[in-house]
Amino acid sequence: MLCFVALWRGGIISSNREHRINRDIRVREVRLVDEQGKQMGIYPTREALRVAEERGLDLVEIAPQANPPVCRLLDYGKYMYDLQRREREARKAQKQIDVKEIQIRPKTADHDIEVKLNRARKFLAEGAKVRVRVRFRGREHTHPELGDELMQHVMAEMNDVAVVESHPKMEGSALIMLLSPMKKTESAKAE
Repeated sequence: MLCFVALWRGGIISSNREHRINRDIRVREVRLVDEQGKQMGIYPTREALRVAEERGLDLVEIAPQANPPVCRLLDYGKYMYDLQRREREARKAQKQIDVKEIQIRPKTADHDIEVKLNRARKFLAEGAKVRVRVRFRGREHTHPELGDELMQHVMAEMNDVAVVESHPKMEGSALIMLLSPMKKTESAKAE
């Protein structure tokens, strides 16, 4: 979030449309709230600006839809910094879920499929989702039942560590299924 701020006649003018501050506030009177959150009453906008300047703070419109609009006395730069810091912390707390993919063909040998499924188990243990793709080439398109059988085999092998999030469906020349790691409570119930 980029915020352009310029000084103008002792007040701050912002190109940010999120809040109107200081001289950007163009109403006749406002309901004023001080920096501790106490309501000070209804003031003419010029008087509210004077109060803000005396205290060395900014007048920020926080509820423009109210009648009269609610404005608060606060340090706008510090407020925006705190807001951005909280957003960054919230983004850090979010867990990114990776989607790994294994690709197999209808003619893939059984041992090779087991190797791919072991790799998929490792991905699921790390918390990633696994997309299983059965690719059809050439004449293999005439036998989609081989892909269905292969997907059923994968589901049966992975049912102890994974849940089918999206069942097998054709997308272009591939049959695709998405597996999610089983939650701890689900795996405890299975045992």
